[in-house]
Amino acid sequence: MRRKFLISILLAAFALSGTPASALNRNYMWFDCEANYSALSHPDSIRYYLQKVSALGFDNVVVDVKSIMGEVLYDSSIAPYMSPFNGVERDRDYDMMGYFLEYGHEMGLKVFASLNVFCGGHNYMDRGIIYGEHPEWQSICYDKGELKPISTIKSNYNGMLNPSDPQVQDYQIAILEEFVRKYPDCDGLIFDRVRYDGMTADFSDLSRKQFEEYSGIRVENFPEDIISWYTDSGRLRGNWVRGKHFNEWCEWRAMVIHDFVERTHNALKAINPNLLIGDYTGAWYDTYYQVGVNWASRNFDPSGEFDWATPNYRNTAYADMLDVYMTGLYYTLITKKEVDRALFVKGKSSEAGLNLSLKYCYSVEGGAELAQTVTCGVVPVTGSIYVEQYLGGMKKFAKAVEQSVKSTGGVMVFDISHLDKHELWKDLEGAMRRTGQIK
Repeated sequence: MRRKFLISILLAAFALSGTPASALNRNYMWFDCEANYSALSHPDSIRYYLQKVSALGFDNVVVDVKSIMGEVLYDSSIAPYMSPFNGVERDRDYDMMGYFLEYGHEMGLKVFASLNVFCGGHNYMDRGIIYGEHPEWQSICYDKGELKPISTIKSNYNGMLNPSDPQVQDYQIAILEEFVRKYPDCDGLIFDRVRYDGMTADFSDLSRKQFEEYSGIRVENFPEDIISWYTDSGRLRGNWVRGKHFNEWCEWRAMVIHDFVERTHNALKAINPNLLIGDYTGAWYDTYYQVGVNWASRNFDPSGEFDWATPNYRNTAYADMLDVYMTGLYYTLITKKEVDRALFVKGKSSEAGLNLSLKYCYSVEGGAELAQTVTCGVVPVTGSIYVEQYLGGMKKFAKAVEQSVKSTGGVMVFDISHLDKHELWKDLEGAMRRTGQIK
């Protein structure tokens, strides 16, 4: 098994070495819709920030236009409009995306849009489509031994939908198609949160029925035959454990996401064949099965390395359908040498499926290597750095940016608001100069 894994690493490295150098200069700045809502409510601010990021060697910007609440920042006939937000109101005819496209293209930037897909609510605000138009679409979670609608779990800010619900899928694809038709000059779309909320979702009656139809397995004890919270003596555990149909359940969920990505890819390319389609996920592939996502290439067989993967799991992979892939290198350790020196990893993370075990892949350098290994060179990998990962030690932010550029040929910085908030523009400029990204 280990030999097969090492061979796949060599194949990925060979594929990457054949990538043209020009294609490796991939730098993206992300504009989150909530954090930047007030700042981006003025055309002059949009131009100002585009000029700043262009001067720092960023070739691309990603504009978040659909929030985790399911609300959008453009005039849609399908999704609700996101206004007001945090005391700021926007007129419905304010065309934020139009300004980004106009100004960005004037400066020679590619402009991508990001849409949070399987999201429907902000549980800290009790706001979103699961609190209004479609409460029936929210995920049902098996949380601490109880089945609960996700809107009732206030420790989780993200009110996710059930990705396997056909009505949810049709609704999300209709929104994406509408956007692509409305903005034909948009260079590409980046999918975000095309996933389940976590391993505890979704355990609705619909999901049970769909799984049984897919697998041919009749689940006698649901959900305990998938995951269980109770010991044999009936005591509640502190975390879930695997049931006897766990691996088959993981395969089915990953196939749900694969089939949705394939269907969406084909629908959007039919509207605009030149549209670049990308995805943004976490880099922790070894635990990302918990959110139902296999962002690897079909050329990579995880069943030889990971005990949660069935032999058929490789068929759930979708990297081969992507033009752009951004992998979230959300690690405080930058290099593999730092992993060697570390005795433990401090802190916790709220990121779905992220396990802070001490492994090479849980560093910026090692995570980039793993991402390139499992994608097998079928799509360029761009390392993504979360600025506030380095709170309390912001000097490491620039080092993380440099390592991402070194390891993947580019960087995506999430998010531009943090650069202002923590006064990191000079740090970013230094990192971009040292890696030759500023021409």
